[in-house]
Amino acid sequence: MEVLQNMSDAVTENDGPAPMGAVEQLARDDVERKKFLRMVGRGVGAAGAAGAFGAFLAACGSSSKSSSTGSGASTSASTGASTSATASGGGDLAIANYALTLEYLETEFYEKVVASGLFSGAQASLIKKFGHEEQQHVDALISLIKAKGGTPAAKPTGKFPIKSAAGVVKLAATVENLGANAYLGQAPNIKDKDVLAAALSIHTVEARHAATLQTLLKQPISPDGAFAKPADMKTVLAAVKPFIA
Repeated sequence: MEVLQNMSDAVTENDGPAPMGAVEQLARDDVERKKFLRMVGRGVGAAGAAGAFGAFLAACGSSSKSSSTGSGASTSASTGASTSATASGGGDLAIANYALTLEYLETEFYEKVVASGLFSGAQASLIKKFGHEEQQHVDALISLIKAKGGTPAAKPTGKFPIKSAAGVVKLAATVENLGANAYLGQAPNIKDKDVLAAALSIHTVEARHAATLQTLLKQPISPDGAFAKPADMKTVLAAVKPFIA
């Protein structure tokens, strides 16, 4: 828990005006947005990338209106902020390590569920698939953090109440919805487009996991309606605290 709290402290949340984040910059700059969507589209498909980014903009409350300073000045400010955050080990790297820690916990959760033997057949295969995808998220975030000159967070030890199949599915839905909302909550704070692209591509998978589990529970696929609700870091940390040994 202390590790997660340190990450929270490393993400700057000053009272003064914050540098323009990647989401806002991309909303304002058509050329940069097209480049970004092509980059994300290599992993999720161009149409999926455009739709997912549109959902990010709607949920984050970003505006596509042009900046009074011009796109050139916006790009310069964003680039400078990104370099500073990466060099200091805070900012985007702290967010990436925060995401990595959540992915560690999700991966361990699914591993323990598989080992519990509570599921068989198609349900067991689905859980294994989810766990495999969470492991891929871990691997991708570790590679990204190293590529940006950072040190990946240490893997925490999880503790999960795995007692019944019904309880596991309910907990899995809660965890996946929280994960999707956590990525959405950090989107406006991200300055580096590579970090944003990773967050966007993982966010959509977390949401699909959540929707599948909501269906199994016979609950609404979109519990928050047409627009997902971002979860801030404090909310997420409080929610995952019981699952860290």
